[in-house]
Amino acid sequence: MSHIALKHAAAVTRRTTSLPPNRALLFVLQATGRKKLLLAGIVTDVCVLFPTLSALAEGYEVYVVVDASGTFNEAVRDAALGRAQQAGAVLINWFAVACELQKDWRLPPRAGAGLAELLAGYLPQYGNLITSHSAAAGST
Repeated sequence: MSHIALKHAAAVTRRTTSLPPNRALLFVLQATGRKKLLLAGIVTDVCVLFPTLSALAEGYEVYVVVDASGTFNEAVRDAALGRAQQAGAVLINWFAVACELQKDWRLPPRAGAGLAELLAGYLPQYGNLITSHSAAAGST
């Protein structure tokens, strides 16, 4: 999602791999009053791991979205995720994040239609479940 779609969100340029040197980012995070972070990045072992360790040290609860991040090979990925988890981060996938944020795609009136379409597009089996449920419930 782009910054334009999140008009209320502050854009913060990140030039470091951890939070403490980036006071602007830390200030923005603190200003939200929230203590839970969802993190993903281009390379798991740097773009995800270092901010995760920093955020945990700052008292944040960190959820690492493992399948929204990449890296160079499985050994590097496993080492980075293991270190993050050992430090206290919660490992989660995009499907779980989407469903937890939505709560329930069946809520009327079509409150979860966007999520249902996303899930059906990426997980055809789940799309079949949604279609079956909608047909049984008499909705479209």
